[in-house]
Amino acid sequence: MTAQPLVQLSDGNAIPQLGLGVWQTPNDVAVEAVRTALEAGYRHVDTAAIYGNEEGVGHGLRAAGLPRREVFVTTKVWNEEQGYDEALRAARASLQRLGLEQVDLLLIHWPSPWRGKYIETWKGLVQAQKDGLARSIGVSNFEPEHLERIIGETGVAPVLNQIELHPRFQQKAARAVNAAHGVKTESWSPLGQGRLLTDPVIANIARKHGRTPAQVIIRWHLDNELVVIPKSVTPHRIRENFNVFGFRLDADDMAAIGALDDPEGRIGSHPLHAKF
Repeated sequence: MTAQPLVQLSDGNAIPQLGLGVWQTPNDVAVEAVRTALEAGYRHVDTAAIYGNEEGVGHGLRAAGLPRREVFVTTKVWNEEQGYDEALRAARASLQRLGLEQVDLLLIHWPSPWRGKYIETWKGLVQAQKDGLARSIGVSNFEPEHLERIIGETGVAPVLNQIELHPRFQQKAARAVNAAHGVKTESWSPLGQGRLLTDPVIANIARKHGRTPAQVIIRWHLDNELVVIPKSVTPHRIRENFNVFGFRLDADDMAAIGALDDPEGRIGSHPLHAKF
């Protein structure tokens, strides 16, 4: 089985660089997707309370039969659960649904700044870590201003910021701010929700290496030292997405993909304007 690299986090823990995302995956489908991924070699699964599939993820973890310490599990506190007490309750509820005593990484899903609660929510996650509910804590979709505010007001930096990131939306400025604070960057929608799979630049590089477009894009994330969580529920694609450790992109490949960056390339909601 191919070993994958671990990314060291600022709190001394480590996260497998490639994981399985399960957004929009129903509970029953999540069971088999997670089991298939773990059997293929994945050791990292990323879910969230709002996905409605934590129970399925938990069943998939148990179906694979691996020791708990070998699998890195991430979940997230949803916007409606923001606040200190609310975040702690949400963390415990997620653990109950997952059937776990502790998650490896607990994130605030969105800053949802219009609610004015993300500072107190972060304080709740700090307490959740102290209480042993999560080994590490971080954020998702935080813009630099949100990141710098929680660090400034609590003195505790997230270990990771999970943001939309793919070749058409490379978020170089946000990545630089994350890095300056010792915060690792994780890519969601790393394949651009499938829109990049037919890009001619990607296709040419895939042909050059005898790989699929998805494998090239995932390799691009890995070579940029990003944590990446491609989503699939199709067994052969789950396995294919993990088969990316036997090649590397060269300087020409990286330059060609780098040129795809577009400041208007965002697909998802903007964290400053999202009202959910």
